[in-house]
Amino acid sequence: MGTGVSAASRENLCHQVVVLEMLLLLFLWPQILALKVDTLKCPLNDPISVPHEWYQPGDLLIGEMTSLFFSGDNAISFKKHPSQELQWTQKMEWTYMLTKFYQNILALVFAINEVNTSPNILPNVTLGFHIYDSYYDERMTCRTTLDLLFKSHGFILNYECGTKKNLIAIIGGLGSDISFHMADILNLYKIPQITYGSFPSIDTELLKGPSFFRMTPNESPQYRGITQLLHHFKWTWIGIFIVDDESGEHFLRALSPLFSQSGICVAYTERIPNQMNFHDAQVFEDMGLKLIPALMDKRARTFVIYGDTLTLQWLVTLIYFAKIGYKEYTSVGKVWITNAQIDFADPRFTPASNFEVFEGTISFAIHSNEPQGFQPHLQNINLARRKENSFHKDFCYHAFKCSINHFMSFMDACTGEERLEILPWAVFEMDMTGHSYSLYNAVYAVAYALEAFYSSRTNRRAMLQRDQVERQDLQTWQELPISVCSDSCHPGFQKRRREEEQSCCYDCAPCPEGKISDQMADMADCRKCPEHQYPSKNRDRCISRSITFLTYEEPLGISLASVAISFSLTTAFVLGIFIKHKDTPIVKANNLEITYALLISLLLCFLCSLLFLGQPGKVTCFLQQPAFGSIFSVAVSCVLAKTITVVVAFMATKPGSSMRKWVGKRLGNFIVLSCSLIQFGICGLWLGTAPPFPDVDMQSLTGEIIVECNAGSVIMFYLVLAYMGLLSIISFMVAFLARKLPDTFNEAKFIAFSMLVFCSVWLSFVPTYLSTKGKSMVAVEIFSILASSAGLLGCIFSPKCFIILLKPELNQREQLIRRKN
Repeated sequence: MGTGVSAASRENLCHQVVVLEMLLLLFLWPQILALKVDTLKCPLNDPISVPHEWYQPGDLLIGEMTSLFFSGDNAISFKKHPSQELQWTQKMEWTYMLTKFYQNILALVFAINEVNTSPNILPNVTLGFHIYDSYYDERMTCRTTLDLLFKSHGFILNYECGTKKNLIAIIGGLGSDISFHMADILNLYKIPQITYGSFPSIDTELLKGPSFFRMTPNESPQYRGITQLLHHFKWTWIGIFIVDDESGEHFLRALSPLFSQSGICVAYTERIPNQMNFHDAQVFEDMGLKLIPALMDKRARTFVIYGDTLTLQWLVTLIYFAKIGYKEYTSVGKVWITNAQIDFADPRFTPASNFEVFEGTISFAIHSNEPQGFQPHLQNINLARRKENSFHKDFCYHAFKCSINHFMSFMDACTGEERLEILPWAVFEMDMTGHSYSLYNAVYAVAYALEAFYSSRTNRRAMLQRDQVERQDLQTWQELPISVCSDSCHPGFQKRRREEEQSCCYDCAPCPEGKISDQMADMADCRKCPEHQYPSKNRDRCISRSITFLTYEEPLGISLASVAISFSLTTAFVLGIFIKHKDTPIVKANNLEITYALLISLLLCFLCSLLFLGQPGKVTCFLQQPAFGSIFSVAVSCVLAKTITVVVAFMATKPGSSMRKWVGKRLGNFIVLSCSLIQFGICGLWLGTAPPFPDVDMQSLTGEIIVECNAGSVIMFYLVLAYMGLLSIISFMVAFLARKLPDTFNEAKFIAFSMLVFCSVWLSFVPTYLSTKGKSMVAVEIFSILASSAGLLGCIFSPKCFIILLKPELNQREQLIRRKN
C-alpha cells in the first residue's frame, strides 16, 4: 500500500468513486440492462481483431508498440456499427507494410536475448516480450495499448481477463502522436513508457506524469543543423513541406527565428495530410496538381521536408500524380532535406521510379552504433522456418512475395532460400538503423534499471539486518520481520553448509580464487567472471581487464624506439663511410660486396625491431618473426662468409695448395646465398601453412588482456630460431679457430668476438623470453635484436672506422704488406 495518505483523504476518495459510479449507472442503465450475462466474462471473439502480435513469455515482460503497417483507407462513414468499421482483418488487402521497420522488432528481440544470456545482468530473471503494431491509427493504438496492459482477447477497463502478465515497461511509439495516445493510458497505470523516436521539444511538456522517457534527444539540434546547412550553401530561398499536425506547426514556429537570423526566406509552405485515403485517386490527383506551382518554381530549388516516414510516402505519391498531370515537371537540380524521423522505406506499392525524385537527398539521422553479433543474427534468420509471429508472415509477403504456411494461398510458398541481405536497402537494411539502435538501448535501460532495483532492495534488507538493534523507531510501512537461521552471505562469500544441521543453517565462506559473488544472496557457489573481466580483490565484483601492449608512447617503448633509430642512423653512417672510401685497402679487404650486404642487413635488423612496437595487427604480425629470422640469417651468413674467406685465403698461401681455386668473391657469395635461401624457405613454408596472426591472452596476467602476435606454428618459430642459432654457432667456431691467422687488420679476431657477443645474447634470450609475459616478453625480444645487432656492428666495423676516420695513414697498401709480412 502507498504511504502518506490520511484516513480522511481515503474516505473522500472513496466517496468520489461512489458518486462517479452512481452517475455512470444513471446514464448507462438502459445499456447495462441490455447486456447479456456472457458479456461480463472475457469474450473469445473480439469485434476489433488485432492481426499482428508477437509474444514470448518470461518472468518479466517488455512491451513494444511498433509502427510497420498503415492502411490505405482510414475513412469512417459513421453509417455502420463501430464493430463493423473496425474489422481490420477484413481490410488486410488495403494494409501496407513498411518492411524496413521490421528491423526494429528484430533489434528488440536481439537485445532481450542478449540480456537473457548474459551472466552479468538479471542472472535469475528471464525477460519476455509482447509486441503490437500501432497501424498509424489512433483507435488501433488505444486498442493495442490496452492489449499490452491486460493480455485479453477482449477488454473491459480495470478488469483482468486471462493470465496476468508482469509488464514492467513499454517501448514505443515511433512518432509523437502515437506516443501521446499511449501515454494517456499508460500514465493512469504508472507503466514506464520509453520512446525511440525523435520529438519536437514542446511535445514532452504536454505530457503529465513521471513515467515517460525518451531514448533520443529532442529535435532542437536538427533545427540548428538545417539552418547551418542552408546558410553554408547560401540556399536562402527555399520551400517547406510539413506534416499537417501540431508537430509540423511547431517546426515552422521553431525555424522562423533561426531563418531570420541567417537571412533565409521561405518561398512557400505546403502541408501534407498525416492520414489520407490512398485509394481515392482523384483526391491525390487534385492535391498533386496543387503542388505544381511550388515544384516548378525555378528560384526555390531547395526543399525542406518535416514529418515521418508515412509523410514521405504521401508526398511521393502526390508528386507521382503531379508528374502525370504535368509532363514538364523535372527533379533535376533540386535538393531535398529531411529530418531524422523520415526514413526512405519502400512499402512496395509504388513504382521504384517514384523515389528518383529524391535522389541526392540530404538526410539527418539518429546516432547508431551497431552492437557485435547483430549482422550475423540477421544473416542466420531462416525466413521460411520462422512461424512464431504474424509480423513475419506479412514481411515475407511484402518483401519477397512468397507465402509461409499457406498464409496467402494464391502465392508461391517461401523456399527457405530467401535471405535478408539480398533485399534492397529501402526494403530492409542490414546495418542497424538509428531507431533500432535507440530501441536496443531502451531494452538495456530497462534491464539495468531492474538490476539496480533488485540490488537496492537487497542492500536495504542488509541494512535492516545490521541496524535493526540501533533503529527501533522504524515505521511499520518501512515493516519487514526477519526469521532466518543464518544471515545472508555478503558479496564475496558463498554458502558452506554446516554438518549435521538443516540446509537453512550455513556459514559464509570466501569465494575461491577466480570466482565472485556480487549480490547479497544465499549463493551456493560463486561464479566465474567473463574472460574479459577478472575478480576484484574482495571477490565481490568483476572488473574489466585493461588492454595492454608495448606502445610507442610509454617510456619503455620510447627508449627502445630511440635506440633502434639511433643504431639505424649509425649503421647508415658507417655504410656511407665505406661507400665513400671504397677504393681504400681497408674497405676492399675481405670482399667488398659481402661487407655492403652485412651493413644493409644490420640496418634492416635495427629497423625490424620497430615492428614489435604498437598494437599488433595483421600486417605487423605477419612480418615480425619471419622478417627478423630472414634478415638475421642474411647477417650471420655474411659473417660466416667473411670468416671462411679468411681461412681459405690463408690456406691458399701454402705452396701447391688446392684451395687457390676457391679464392675470390664466388665462394663468399655462394655461402651467403645458400645459407640465406634455406632460411627463406623455412619462413615461406611457415607463412604458407600457419602464419602468425593477432591474438589476445586473457590468462597470463591478472587484470590485463595482452594483445600479442600468435606464432601460428610454434614449431616453425623455433625452427627459424634453431637455424639462426646453428649458423651463429658455426660462424663462432670458424671465427674462433681462425682468430690467430695472419689476417688483414686482424678481422678474424673481431668476428670471433662479435659472434661471442651474438651467441651470448641469444642463448640468454630463450629462457628469459619463456619466463616473461605481455609487453615484457616483447621488450626482451626487441632488446635481444638490438643488442646482438649492435654487437656485430661495433665489434666488426668500429676498428675499421677508427682507422678510416682517425688513422688514415694506416689505410695504405704499404701498411697492408708490412702487416702481412
